[in-house]
Amino acid sequence: MQRRTRIAATATAAVALLALTACSGGGGGGGGASDAVSARGDITIWYSNNEQEVAWGKAMVEAWNAENPDEQVTGQEIPAGKSSEEVIGAAITAGTAPCLVFNTAPSAVGQFQKQGGLVDLASFEDGASYIEERSGESAAQYEAPDGGYFQMPWKSNPVMIFYNKDMFATAGLDPENPELSTYDDFLATSRTLVESGAAPFAINPAPTSEFFQTQFDFLPLFAAETGGMGLVEDGKATFAGDEGIAVAEFWKTLYDEGLSGREQYQGDAFADGEAAMAIVGPWAVSVYQDAVNWGAVPVPTSDGTAPEDTYTFSDAKNVGLYSACENQATAWDVLKFATSEEQDGQLLELTGQMPLRANLPDTYPDYFEANPAYTQFGDQAARTVEVPAGSNTVEMLQDLRDAYTRAVISGEGDLEEALTAAAEKVDALAEEG
Repeated sequence: MQRRTRIAATATAAVALLALTACSGGGGGGGGASDAVSARGDITIWYSNNEQEVAWGKAMVEAWNAENPDEQVTGQEIPAGKSSEEVIGAAITAGTAPCLVFNTAPSAVGQFQKQGGLVDLASFEDGASYIEERSGESAAQYEAPDGGYFQMPWKSNPVMIFYNKDMFATAGLDPENPELSTYDDFLATSRTLVESGAAPFAINPAPTSEFFQTQFDFLPLFAAETGGMGLVEDGKATFAGDEGIAVAEFWKTLYDEGLSGREQYQGDAFADGEAAMAIVGPWAVSVYQDAVNWGAVPVPTSDGTAPEDTYTFSDAKNVGLYSACENQATAWDVLKFATSEEQDGQLLELTGQMPLRANLPDTYPDYFEANPAYTQFGDQAARTVEVPAGSNTVEMLQDLRDAYTRAVISGEGDLEEALTAAAEKVDALAEEG
């Protein structure tokens, strides 16, 4: 299943999730009774319903259970719902959440924490050290604003520009060395693609207003343009500065010139030949391998940044340890087992998704040698930016998206004023925590 399809319902459930948060009455960081933290016994876990991740989850559970007869794990796919975030939020409210969920969106973590639904992994003696040693510098992006780790950084899908080599060749462009690294080059290439008739659109991200769509147009390029800056740093919005305006102007030009579409395409524009390019992660390698003769390059910057220095959006999914769990000591050990070097290697082999592990290419050289299509994603995984942390992440992203939709996609009003107004709203939300 394509990742865009898997995340598309997230915004639909945002209001419901916020309502659950509001009525839960929970504050602070969750946790659970002190005896649960040290208790051992059987646990239940949920994992994604993605076919490859189900295969990994079943194999991981089987391996754990074979070695731990007195602490058995029961694994199942996350129950069906409008989104996994809504399902998890409802389970927290009902007190029925499993011990571990291997499908926890970083954008929802702050809300789940506010509900009292998550255990601070740093409360375990080796919690913070394990996370920081495994994930390296990137671990800091997953720390809660007030400290602690309410999520285990698990896996990422660092997004890049996929392009259709056949369309580039039809347009008279070099399909092996496309000129896409600077904004000027990207725009010139896009004009050639459309004007030649090679493609209806050069690139066609969803022009819809859901908060998460920002993660697949504005945020990757902002991360690249700023050299790895988040949308919120030290409690202040950063996206209304010169870099954010440059990114927004770039996308506005694509829309104004008809190089990107203002109407939502019902389907996969890249796979269907409606667009010559797309912003996607390594999950797309297996999806497009038989459908499109594709290549991939880093997202562009205004002046062109070397691939080894280019940042992008992580598109991560992480693991939460939920406070309803009665045997949290076992759950923590299972979480470490599931994110060990061996299990991360199995995840990489089965899914092609990048474990959030330091020195990934050096840790699994045999995999990347045998699967060269993933090599650049393994390298890119070391330079990713995450969504803002905290309980108001969804609202922050929505405020930015609303401004972007009006000023960039629709071309209404003054772009700089729109971003500045959105930044003021985000600053207020960041103050709230």
